[in-house]
Amino acid sequence: MSKKQQLENQRLDEAARAGWLYYVGGKTQDEIAKRLNTSRQSAQRLVALAMSEGLVKVRLEHPIARCMELAETIQQRFGLQFCEVVPSVVGDENSTLGLGQAGASAIERSLKSDSPQTIAFGTGRVLRACADELALMNCPQHKIVSLVGNIANNGEATRYDVAVHIADRVKAQHYPMPLPVIAGSEIEREQLHQQAHIARIHKLARQADITFVGIGNLGNTSPLHVDGFINDNETQSLSSMGATGEVIGWVYNREGAIVDCEVNRRVTSSKLTLASDKPVVGIAAGMNKKDAILGALRSKLINSLITNETTAQALLSS
Repeated sequence: MSKKQQLENQRLDEAARAGWLYYVGGKTQDEIAKRLNTSRQSAQRLVALAMSEGLVKVRLEHPIARCMELAETIQQRFGLQFCEVVPSVVGDENSTLGLGQAGASAIERSLKSDSPQTIAFGTGRVLRACADELALMNCPQHKIVSLVGNIANNGEATRYDVAVHIADRVKAQHYPMPLPVIAGSEIEREQLHQQAHIARIHKLARQADITFVGIGNLGNTSPLHVDGFINDNETQSLSSMGATGEVIGWVYNREGAIVDCEVNRRVTSSKLTLASDKPVVGIAAGMNKKDAILGALRSKLINSLITNETTAQALLSS
């Protein structure tokens, strides 16, 4: 290791200590400066560095009354097992800030079980944010199962493969889905699904004790289109059919009906059980996803929801 790298590591170590003392230990900057034998200004910079480098994960534990009221109303209206609503960012109706921390807390509650759990995951940007917020744990008793393929049409592995990232952080058993997200044809999908190791993964997914999925909107800004899983013509075709959202690649409309379309005939993802008695947690927010979330709730593809205040109010007004 070079001298420069050694100095950088030492600086981050000091920042981590300062961040822990400030955010966890409840120490003032003067107290931190005294503890670390440095100036108050240096202590302030170290605390700021800890936050900017992502060394500190902040979670809001105080229940906010309005958010709790919205969560309770949504839970009752849609017959959910549970709902959590986090505060919104003022001025950004499509923000997903806060979902990562809330999702990570929900995932950690399952991971902390001493009895073996099978936990299934979809993919996407919000779920990846949840994975990044997870505490490092040692959970060899649990199985982490991928619900969706991890290969794009061009053969490239998707950067949003959540299950492998979570399994690595918590040292759990990992069962990936080594498939293209969308097969080239129905026949190809059936051939892929008939492979013994793929059939075992689908069986594990069906047996999952809890499932976490993202909710994707459709259109030119949809993850399926932006990440290259469907082309322009397919995107336009889905729009003409009234499709508004997708969960692990399964496409549905605003009323929650699964759409009879080419994508659903070729998607390789596991099938979610409609109205499952086990928790299937959708994590999503944003006015650009309102109809997609609404359709997911109506379809019963999900039975639990983590969202934000702005989105919750829009769902209740629909």
